[in-house]
Amino acid sequence: MRTFETSDWIFLNSIIYKIYTTADEAVMRTQFLEQIRMLVDYDSADFYLPDPTDPKKLSSPVLYNCDTDLSKEYEDLDYSRDLMCSGKSLIYRETDIISEEKRKDTDYYKKVYVPNRWHYSLQMVLSYKRHFVGVATFYRCIGKKDFEYDDIFLLDQLKDHMAYRLYHDEEQKGELSEKITVTEAVAKYGLTRREHKVLRLIMDGEDNEKISEELSISINTLKKHTLNIYHKLGINNRVQMFKMIRERE
Repeated sequence: MRTFETSDWIFLNSIIYKIYTTADEAVMRTQFLEQIRMLVDYDSADFYLPDPTDPKKLSSPVLYNCDTDLSKEYEDLDYSRDLMCSGKSLIYRETDIISEEKRKDTDYYKKVYVPNRWHYSLQMVLSYKRHFVGVATFYRCIGKKDFEYDDIFLLDQLKDHMAYRLYHDEEQKGELSEKITVTEAVAKYGLTRREHKVLRLIMDGEDNEKISEELSISINTLKKHTLNIYHKLGINNRVQMFKMIRERE
């Protein structure tokens, strides 16, 4: 068994830091595949998210040394898809779930592995709160040894961090999709032209003094317009307003 040096743990912490701080989720996944190769030897990899319209399907691939989107093949042929939808984060080798003889005789092996000269794989299934959020698969080519326990151990240190990040991103996308734009709010709730301008400036983050100056109205008049907007939208304060309406059109 490999002895993990201080430098290994420092590098793991660096990966975890980037999982949480890289704003663009696709860039984060790409960086993850590139960085983990410093600790886990592999030849190719892919990283998929669940399809928003059907969580049992895969979409949004990020690929490393692999040019083909294999989501259709996974959907039709992959015999391990039940593990993907188990609601648990898992790290496993394909050889842990099916014998070598049976594996090489499957359509999945023949149509996915053989054309790419892959032979072994290590899969990282990611779930949070029993909700599937992504799957990364690492491949080794013919002629190399299978992945080892050390590789599983390393990915196991990262799986919960990655699952949480992807779940959090999904939540944010859901909140954004439920919000309405200022223009939609004006049409839906019958806001006046002046209320429209007040709402727009509030959503732009302007304070009351700046809004009053911009519209040439008193603070008291602005408060009346704001209360009218609250009443029409069925809310009580600006916090609820920002939860209901997008900051940008």
